[in-house]
Amino acid sequence: MAFNTQRLQFPGHSGATLAARLDLPNGPLRAYALFAHCFTCSKDFVAARRVAAELAREGVAVLRFDFTGLGSSGGEFASTNFSSNVADLLSAADYLRQHYEAPSLLIGHSLGGAAVLAVAGSIPEVRAVATIGAPADVGHVLKNFGASLEEIETSGAAEVDLAGRKFVIRKQFVEDARAHRIKDAVAALKKPLLILHAPLDQTVGIENATEIFLAAKHPKSFVSLDKADHLLTDPEDAAFAGRMISGWLTRYLAADTPQGTGLVEHVRVTETGEGKFQNAVQAGGHRLFADEPENAGGLDSGPSPYDFLSIALGACTSMTLRLYAGHKGLTLGRIGVDVSHAKVHARDCEECTEAERAGGARIDHFERVISIDGEVSEELRDKIVEIAGKCPVHRTLEAVAKIKTVVKS
Repeated sequence: MAFNTQRLQFPGHSGATLAARLDLPNGPLRAYALFAHCFTCSKDFVAARRVAAELAREGVAVLRFDFTGLGSSGGEFASTNFSSNVADLLSAADYLRQHYEAPSLLIGHSLGGAAVLAVAGSIPEVRAVATIGAPADVGHVLKNFGASLEEIETSGAAEVDLAGRKFVIRKQFVEDARAHRIKDAVAALKKPLLILHAPLDQTVGIENATEIFLAAKHPKSFVSLDKADHLLTDPEDAAFAGRMISGWLTRYLAADTPQGTGLVEHVRVTETGEGKFQNAVQAGGHRLFADEPENAGGLDSGPSPYDFLSIALGACTSMTLRLYAGHKGLTLGRIGVDVSHAKVHARDCEECTEAERAGGARIDHFERVISIDGEVSEELRDKIVEIAGKCPVHRTLEAVAKIKTVVKS
């Protein structure tokens, strides 16, 4: 599930209306990507949805659309071919360029992967290309037609059963598929390429990934999808592919612009729409998640709010001690800080005052255990405890902070 999805329409290569979805991140936008689905699939197929969702989390908007004659798009599928798919991709890129921003990334699944390899050189703004289970030869798709291929070539057309659905395939489709040389396009790509493929893919064999990889120039990368099937029907396989693409892509995108400036620290937290509690967090130029454990109703996709408090205390403690050691010229081994948090009764809190214990209320209790590699004298041990207490986050937690809340209309 993407952060924010808009339904769009735009004219395809033949003038037919193509149905599309634009998955937008909640927060600063880094780039736009274009996704080409597999043969006879649609923009709403599990792989397309999950990959788009993963990229949206990284600040990349993804346009996924149905090719002419498929899904919710207009036009006649029987009149289409690989060349028309390439032309539809160019139409989609033009639409993004005119209404938003030209795509920086092309992603293609199966035959859609071959299509993005063929078209990438015609979209100058594209910085990188990723394929999932792509064939090295467009003619590979003809194997799906089985005995119907002979009928298509002799009669000019035939009805073919593809994954339980009937499609009319014409001879022009076959001739067009045989005419394309994808490996030539790959050799001339001159853009970073990421190839994802499953070794056990029964539809497009792993040897196709080898051929594409060998044809490509550097920089090129390969990621094995392990036991995934060709269509990535397991949502976890699709999400893994999306995470690999989004992680790889960040090398070719401009870094996030920090939201805070000067002495003002700013963090943005926004619900993602996934699960009950998951929130996307942007802190400076960093993106991460906040969530709750599964036993609390969350997805356990990131630290909980109190985990973040413990992280802040532990990190601040370590940094404060390192600054102190540097200032005093002390040789201090590597510092580690373990922090645990719990709600306890004040009367059970050894660090609480008599007045606080008498209140009987439950309070937040953080326990901090500092470990330092190497020998630490008793005198230095006491000093470490003293300096840890001067950590700014420690002081903030012990003090009474003032919080101003404003609701934007």
